[in-house]
Amino acid sequence: MSEQLTGISSMATRQLLAELIQDYERLSGQPVVAESVGGVDAARRVESGEEFDFVVLAANVIDRLEAAGRVVSGSRVDVARSGVAIAVAAGASRPDVGTEAALRDAVLAAHRVGYSTGPSGLHLTRLFERWGIADVVAPRVVQAPPGVPVGALVARRDVELGFQQLSELMHLPGIDVIGPMPAEAQIVTVFSAGICTASGKKDVAKALLSFLASSRCDKAKLSQGMEPA
Repeated sequence: MSEQLTGISSMATRQLLAELIQDYERLSGQPVVAESVGGVDAARRVESGEEFDFVVLAANVIDRLEAAGRVVSGSRVDVARSGVAIAVAAGASRPDVGTEAALRDAVLAAHRVGYSTGPSGLHLTRLFERWGIADVVAPRVVQAPPGVPVGALVARRDVELGFQQLSELMHLPGIDVIGPMPAEAQIVTVFSAGICTASGKKDVAKALLSFLASSRCDKAKLSQGMEPA
């Protein structure tokens, strides 16, 4: 049997990678294990030199790891595009979020708003600044700790409105996904994969990354709330 490949990813791609890795193992016979943690923690562990063969994170983070010498130069492949969705507790009233103006009003009306430490959280911070409401909502913002789904905060009713990648919200119990962010305010993150410089199996990892970026994975990406990159 081939030696096992090991990787690390953020929680946003956990379900997708589990499905794609299962398909790849069946097709290739190559065993693969991917650990999914908070994106901040994943990047930190790769940056510290922990031995992984591949890493799947937001594209800008992969680029940063490449610049730091932790991802092989030129090895990055774009895997999937992921938009942010909005959730409320199951059975709770659903505010209008169909337009940017309506979403801004919904955020202002919420007692607590939750988002993640990942790229969607960073973009929401900038969006609130663009709307001119950052100072108003700052005391009401709850940022989920790394690795904790925003949906868990919503389900516990710690927050009224939760924002996170659709792929991270769609499988959680106790919440209702009320829709994507409206197009004019939508935040799309490209998730990419790279080969870690610490890997001793770079050619084997390259074959896996080629599969992850291939069109044969498109159906799985769509079923997990993402789009092919």
